[in-house]
Amino acid sequence: MARGKVQLRRVENPVHRQVTFCKRRAGLLKKARELSVLCDASVGIIVFSAHGKLYDLATTGTMEELIERYKAASAGEATTDGCGRHNRMDPKHETTVLQQEINLLQKGLRYIYGNRANEHMNVDELNALERYLEIWMYNTRSAKMQIMAQEIQALKSKEGMLKAANEILQEKVLY
Repeated sequence: MARGKVQLRRVENPVHRQVTFCKRRAGLLKKARELSVLCDASVGIIVFSAHGKLYDLATTGTMEELIERYKAASAGEATTDGCGRHNRMDPKHETTVLQQEINLLQKGLRYIYGNRANEHMNVDELNALERYLEIWMYNTRSAKMQIMAQEIQALKSKEGMLKAANEILQEKVLY
């Protein structure tokens, strides 16, 4: 049986909040260990409780070694993670990359709208354009689903009010 969606807001009851913290902390640490084992990744997590107690996990070596490794990596050149995202870039390089992306998107829009006379896109440009279109479709569908869910919720609340009003009117008619 599936669980309902959990609203992300502060748990007001201090006992429930502590229980939630302990369970979620344990789950987070378990997932970090699994990521480390399955993907041979070095994972470090630092968590401070509301009372200031420190909980940490270093899957390889010590936390100090991981922090030094992080400092060395963040101080170096622009790095790319396994998902292809750039972490920190030189502002000039970032400007160049963004300008190339803008040019590609503008060229793609002209191509989509049928202005293909002067421009031909190569396979890499078409693949990049396809990725952008897939991302846009995903974002559009997500926004559409969110709006539809809100409208359904509003209709359900209206239906509930109408049923209650109908019951009240039925009672008044009977008396």
